[in-house]
Amino acid sequence: MTIAYACILIAALLPFVWTVAAKLSKPGFDNSGPRDFLNELEGWGQRANWAQINSFEAFPAFAAAVLVAYQLNNIDLNVLDALAVSFVVCRVLYGILYIADKATLRSLVWMAGMGCWVGIFLLSI
Repeated sequence: MTIAYACILIAALLPFVWTVAAKLSKPGFDNSGPRDFLNELEGWGQRANWAQINSFEAFPAFAAAVLVAYQLNNIDLNVLDALAVSFVVCRVLYGILYIADKATLRSLVWMAGMGCWVGIFLLSI
């Protein structure tokens, strides 16, 4: 497995880290109604849930960018790997900053992560 492909796997699993954090943020989790429980969270648990949702939203574009880059086979693999790793680092930081309620830094890291997958697409042209 290449580094960029491994980053797809990590990015696909990352939302579940934030999900677990959200579910552990408050006692009384009931697996019969997990969405009800998550919708009632406040504070850092709520932000962990929001980080989970955003991580699921960010994943498809990143995965598509990496797969397109490999399919077209016209991108420097070292650059691809660097952008893929950078995306994953940004997404980890994003979740941490979201939970810590650092909105401005979180938004900057979100933009950097978006720049990574946009950059992969642009380098594939």
